[in-house]
Amino acid sequence: MRMMQKMGMKVDEVANVSQVIIKTDSKDIMIEGPTVTLVTVQGQAMYQIAGGQVSEVQPQQTTPAPQTVQEGDVQLVAQQTGKSVEEARNALLEAGGDLAKAILLLKG
Repeated sequence: MRMMQKMGMKVDEVANVSQVIIKTDSKDIMIEGPTVTLVTVQGQAMYQIAGGQVSEVQPQQTTPAPQTVQEGDVQLVAQQTGKSVEEARNALLEAGGDLAKAILLLKG
């Protein structure tokens, strides 16, 4: 232990870990009941995961939060294009809130 301290290494167990999830593009790796140790070497933190029940699952698809636009932006786009407020709102949603792009969508 003393030798590790001289090298600038510190080892601590992370308490009460019930699950570790490693997320990748193609799968989630779930480790139930592991032992997790935090190893710090010269200010660099590393986590070691040992033991536990390992399973792999497909990542869950999250639905994006509904997008909202500012009412002032809707009015501006409607005025600039001569379109209805609803058409302006839809164009802003399609353009991701970009005013210039929404105006071009409605004029083009």
